[in-house]
Amino acid sequence: MISSASAHPNIAFIKYWGNKDQDFRIPANGSISMNLKQLETRTTVSFDPSLVRDQLILNGNPEYGIVLERVSTFLDRIRSMVDFKTFASVESENNFPTGTGIASSASAFAALSYAASTAAGMCLSERELSQLARTGSGSASRSIPGGFVEWQPGIDHDSSFAFSFAEPIQWDLTDLIVLISREHKETGSSQGHTLADTSPLQRARVKDVNRRLEICRKSILERDFPVFAEIVEQDCNLMHAVMMTSVPPLIYWHPGTLNVMRAVQFWRREGMQVCYTIDAGPNVHVICPTAEAKTVKENLYSLEGVNSILECTPGGPARLLE
Repeated sequence: MISSASAHPNIAFIKYWGNKDQDFRIPANGSISMNLKQLETRTTVSFDPSLVRDQLILNGNPEYGIVLERVSTFLDRIRSMVDFKTFASVESENNFPTGTGIASSASAFAALSYAASTAAGMCLSERELSQLARTGSGSASRSIPGGFVEWQPGIDHDSSFAFSFAEPIQWDLTDLIVLISREHKETGSSQGHTLADTSPLQRARVKDVNRRLEICRKSILERDFPVFAEIVEQDCNLMHAVMMTSVPPLIYWHPGTLNVMRAVQFWRREGMQVCYTIDAGPNVHVICPTAEAKTVKENLYSLEGVNSILECTPGGPARLLE
């Protein structure tokens, strides 16, 4: 009863923010993302009859409190699916910063879903894994399939899941993740989602999302970067406008975040193919065709507040490890 799996985080081009059902994380709107090949979470789950409680080791350190409780609650769901009560030892490691707006919970719960369900003796389909991962972290549903992924919101557990609409080779894009800060954010995404409906802008954001989804999906399939850049930045700004107008307001940006945003928009006006998007954190994902990545990266390092950059290309699905 032991299994290991790995999964990539993803960057959302059309964002998920807010839930119709908080317990099952049924999202308020659909979303589109790309898996990030060079970043991954590796997780091993062992169900052990000798344990008196679940154990979690994250990046080499034992975890307790809220973090362990969240994992135990997720494991309880799996235990109820197979009708046994054995506790588990979970060891998980990321090769990138955790809790800084780089979707560490997405890759974490995607890998945990695959490893834990397999260790429990289940053989779930991709759709079933996506549904299961969603209950741990909404965006984890998108880290199960590979490449360019769409998460259909659905209306209940059975109808809300993610699927690939294009393979990683569809478009040779690079995501330059500009690390403005490696500090763990004060308000995590799970808590932030519960505040979305307190913003007067959330209803308008959700109402318009099908238009944005269609434009983004089409731009990826046609490799139309100018259209892609415009819709990705618009969607990002809409989500952060909702965050900033929630009660209480959530302001994730740092001065360095704004420096990168303004520079990227200036470079695009000057003819460079580049755009930004930002998840719930200060770090900026700067997207460009891979052919332009070297120049964009050099430009980014010239900006004040840029500490380091992670370079990623489209990645595959979650997978079991030998």
